[in-house]
Amino acid sequence: MPRFAANLSMLFTEVPFLERFARARSAGFHGVEYLFPYEWPAEQLAERLQSNGLEQVLFNLPPGDWAAGERGIACLPDRIEEFRAGVEQGIHYARMLGCKQLNCLAGLKPESVAEEEAWQTLVANVQYAADRFAEAGLTLCLEAINSRVDMPGFMLDTSGKVMALIEALEADNVRLQYDLYHMQIMEGDLTRGIECLLPWIGHIQFADNPGRHQPGTGEINFSNVFSAIDRLGYGGWVSAEYRPTGATEPSLGWFSEAN
Repeated sequence: MPRFAANLSMLFTEVPFLERFARARSAGFHGVEYLFPYEWPAEQLAERLQSNGLEQVLFNLPPGDWAAGERGIACLPDRIEEFRAGVEQGIHYARMLGCKQLNCLAGLKPESVAEEEAWQTLVANVQYAADRFAEAGLTLCLEAINSRVDMPGFMLDTSGKVMALIEALEADNVRLQYDLYHMQIMEGDLTRGIECLLPWIGHIQFADNPGRHQPGTGEINFSNVFSAIDRLGYGGWVSAEYRPTGATEPSLGWFSEAN
C-alpha cells in the first residue's frame, strides 16, 4: 500500500486550518502537506505536527502574490532577488518543520517575456535553489501543472519539460513531482508514465479527472494506479490533493479500501 498523505489546503476545509492536523490524524493519515506554510509561525505548525504525530512531507516555495493570480516566480527575470529570498524562507520553514523536500512552482510566462529568456531564468533560479537545498540537505521538487484547465501559460506543463529542466541542471537533489490529475489531462497513460519516470519521481499527488475531486468521481482507475505504484517499488509519499464533493470524511472511501 502506498504511504498516503493529506493535503490540508484542500482536505478538511470544514474546520480552520490549524484544526485540520488533528482531523487528518484521526482519519488515519501519518503525513500532511499544504500549499504554503508562511501565513503561520513555523513554531506553531511544528507544534501541531508533533502533537498529532504527523510528518510534514511537502510544501511549496513562496509563489509571489497567489491571491492576485501569480503561480510561482521562478521564470520571471525581474523577480530573481525575490525568488532567492523565498528560497531562504523555505529552507527556514523546512528546518523548523522537519520537512525533507519542497516544491518549486515555475510560474506563468508573461507575454512580454521571450520564451528563451523565461527558460534561462528558470534554469538559473532552479540551479540556485538546488545548490542552497543541497547545502541544507533538502530535495527540490519540480511539478508539471496542466495548462489546459487549471493554469494556462504555466511554464512546466508536461513531464517532458520538467525532465528537460532537470537535465539542464548540475544537481542530483532535484526530482519530479508527479501529479496524477495534471498528467491525466496533459498526457494520460499514467502507469506507464510512472514506470518510465520512477527514478526521477520524488513525490506523487492525486485527484480524479475531470473535476479534481476524490477517487471514484472521474475517469482514473485508482485501484490500478495505486497497485502499480506499489508494484514498481515507489517508496515516497502519495498525497491526496483533491477537492471533496462534500465533507472530507465521506470522500475517504478510497483510503479505507486501500487500507
